Amino acid sequence: MFGFGVKTITVEQLADRLKAGRPVLLDVREPSEFASGHVRGARNVPMSRLAAEVSRLDPDAETLIICQSGHRSAAAAKQLKRAGFTDAHSVKGGTGAWQGKLKR
Repeated sequence: MFGFGVKTITVEQLADRLKAGRPVLLDVREPSEFASGHVRGARNVPMSRLAAEVSRLDPDAETLIICQSGHRSAAAAKQLKRAGFTDAHSVKGGTGAWQGKLKR
């Protein structure tokens, strides 16, 4: 657990989960940040739009949330947890810690 009382995973665990299956990966950075480089397969849902988009997401799906450093993703995971998501995780360290290539 980290900061906001939500579950976290490391970038290494994220890489493993992406290889093993197709979890929902949300990137909660702003569109310009997302365009500058993101983890392949991520869907951009900026923090400012998360509340409006939550009804389009599956609350039972494994949902991994990433940002630049892990702070916004932790807040987003808390927001999803309050909305009834049972398997939402913040990626600790965010794209700043990601070891793989970022898609542009």
